[in-house]
Amino acid sequence: MSTGPVDVATAERMAVRLKALADPTRLRLLSHIAAQGCDSVCACDLLEVVDISQPTISHHLKKLVDAGLLVREQRGKWAHYTVVREMFDELRGFLDLA
Repeated sequence: MSTGPVDVATAERMAVRLKALADPTRLRLLSHIAAQGCDSVCACDLLEVVDISQPTISHHLKKLVDAGLLVREQRGKWAHYTVVREMFDELRGFLDLA
């Protein structure tokens, strides 16, 4: 990233990602997925992480997927989620400018 002001497209892209990260439940879910050290985490394993219903967990995970921070893969009944590490590299670079 350049050291000058960000363009409109970059600002909009970063705002979507930062907005998705601005929720404590999403941060906990994302942190849990990232900490597993494996390729993906089953949504079924996330039910124990936060004390909320499965539909609410799915809603939060969808927000993270829509922001490009997670990738979702359907495997039978359950979805599996993987962190998109490149997006965090981009966020780090953006925040280093501040």
